[in-house]
Amino acid sequence: MARIAGIDIPQNKRVVVSLTYIYGIGRTLAENILKTTGVSEDIRVKDLTDAQVNAIRAEVDKVKVEGDLRREVNLNIKRLMEIGSYRGLRHRKGLPVRGQRTRTNARTRKGPRRTVANKKK
Repeated sequence: MARIAGIDIPQNKRVVVSLTYIYGIGRTLAENILKTTGVSEDIRVKDLTDAQVNAIRAEVDKVKVEGDLRREVNLNIKRLMEIGSYRGLRHRKGLPVRGQRTRTNARTRKGPRRTVANKKK
């Protein structure tokens, strides 16, 4: 069982895909990590040697991932809310932050519809 950055990565998947289970590592970064460590992308996690796992772990430690990254993102959002910026107000109200329309859609941020009486026309 390979444990990298406090996450048990899946055994039967290719290494490049398994690394994306770590918060903060996407496909491109996973490919770059494997390129610098010299590990093939096509090899399965269960077939990795201890030396390869240690090399990958050392390379992942150079990048901000998991708890540190989540903490930084949350602090950035909190800072926006404290200074009263437009983006901070949108976060506080639970509305879309990046300019999407809210007359229709935006249900992910706004939650389920709350019916208003006599709204039909």
